[in-house]
Amino acid sequence: MNKPGKSFPRPLAEVLHRTLNAAFAKQGFASTELVTRWPDIVGAEIAEHSEPEKIQWPRPSGTETAEPGVLVLRVEGPTAIEIQHLSDIVLERVNRFFGWRAVGALRLRQAPLRRRKQTPQTPVDHEAAARVAAHLGAITDENLRAALGRLGAAVKES
Repeated sequence: MNKPGKSFPRPLAEVLHRTLNAAFAKQGFASTELVTRWPDIVGAEIAEHSEPEKIQWPRPSGTETAEPGVLVLRVEGPTAIEIQHLSDIVLERVNRFFGWRAVGALRLRQAPLRRRKQTPQTPVDHEAAARVAAHLGAITDENLRAALGRLGAAVKES
């Protein structure tokens, strides 16, 4: 008789990743990253007043080249005009993120944003970061040493 192998708990991120991917796929998103990394992609100023809602893909035309989709953005009313003027920049940044011309046009939808609670970043304790960096081994790159020092100080605080 074969005994079942030990089961280990899976990370919550792994379980949610599968569930969220299915939900985002219904909205035309190939992955969750466009939504979750929106401020990194378009910049904090644009992301503060907009959020991606879905990508509308054209029906396949039988040609080998893929037609670009239309990115539907939810924008706050007063800033819709400004984001419309910045549409070329938004398209460029989104396509640079994808690595190909995935989106060819924007469609703006004026509606209240679904606000996510922003967690305030705690200021970096430079003294603690320097202490951690001093204990690092043979790391010659000063930028890497400083970044690892900040990471270590943040881990120690939490």
